[in-house]
Amino acid sequence: MANRFYVDYVEKSLKKKLAPGGSYSDREFRDLALECVEELAGKIGIGDVEKNEIAETVFAAHRKLGILQPLLDDPEVNEIMINGTENIYIERKGKIERYEKRFSDAGVLLNVIQSMVSWVDRTVNESSPVVDARLSDGSRVNIVLKPVAINGPVVTIRKFPDKSYVMDELVRFGSLSSEEAAFLEECVKAKVNIFVSGGTSSGKTTFLNVLCKFISDRERIVTVEDSAELRLTPPNLVRLETRDPGPGGAGGVSMRTLIKTALRMRPDRIIVGEVRDSAAVDMLQAMCTGHDGSMSTAHGNSARDIITRLETMALWEGNINSEAIRMQIASGLDLVVHMQRDSGMRRYVAEICYVSGMEDGKVELKTLYKNGVKTGEIGKETRLYEKICGH
Repeated sequence: MANRFYVDYVEKSLKKKLAPGGSYSDREFRDLALECVEELAGKIGIGDVEKNEIAETVFAAHRKLGILQPLLDDPEVNEIMINGTENIYIERKGKIERYEKRFSDAGVLLNVIQSMVSWVDRTVNESSPVVDARLSDGSRVNIVLKPVAINGPVVTIRKFPDKSYVMDELVRFGSLSSEEAAFLEECVKAKVNIFVSGGTSSGKTTFLNVLCKFISDRERIVTVEDSAELRLTPPNLVRLETRDPGPGGAGGVSMRTLIKTALRMRPDRIIVGEVRDSAAVDMLQAMCTGHDGSMSTAHGNSARDIITRLETMALWEGNINSEAIRMQIASGLDLVVHMQRDSGMRRYVAEICYVSGMEDGKVELKTLYKNGVKTGEIGKETRLYEKICGH
């Protein structure tokens, strides 16, 4: 690890060389840092290995994410949790461990935080202390500053796999059976409306990505996300991302606004990364108004729970009642795929259920597969049966 005193010296020297408001490429910035290191070496005499360590530390602090960069580069690290300047914890191979490094002071951590949010043109400060963002590699970031986070700043980084999985790989991993995989492929191609549910870190987004690979390249897809995480590659793709309000409260673009905007873009399918608020109303309306094949994710403890969650979130809209919401769910949603994560960090499809209609004022959900085993048949009177058989 580079000597902190030497790094501080180079930082100060570099600051004098950088033109105010100047724009530098990574190569130009690195060359300037090396120039400052050589000046230091001329005064105290340090070897080439240490010179490179100092230059890389300075470069990473400004152009990367300082002491976090090795964790971001480590494919075995799934999550990074920063609890103020004193404690950094990581999840590696399903186990949480304490990272041996720490931030020297709050100023260094705050600089790293500002680097994170600047990538997606977001702002975080005392007046707006909570923000969701993403890094250049697609990792999801949640930031909470003081005074909201008493021992803050608190930063949580959720990393995603470098590679994009396909369904055959998930079958080999034991995430679902080959029969379930074939059924879900058929459902996507038949333009079935699907919600992927599950708890935190259960693999919802990864699984949604895999499902989207079955969409034809001839279709126009519009994605809507709070922080862009989906890795879709069809030729006719439009990606929309929400924006937080500025310091004066203006300039924000909500999920609801983007879903409504997506409807005007002549989409064949609308894919919403995660529904977490009253945007559930707009997503359900999209499913009910001819945009078949739409998909999304939502937090839930079971497939049945996602129905209740959708109803609750839709009620936040304030101008619609429970009966109307349930009718929209029953007429718009076809299938729920519920994900779980076991103690060994295996993420798997725990249940696949379909909406069979309404009964006694409630949305009826029936199980087709549970833990890889087929437990039921699709009712011939249902919309799901019509879509699959008519495909």
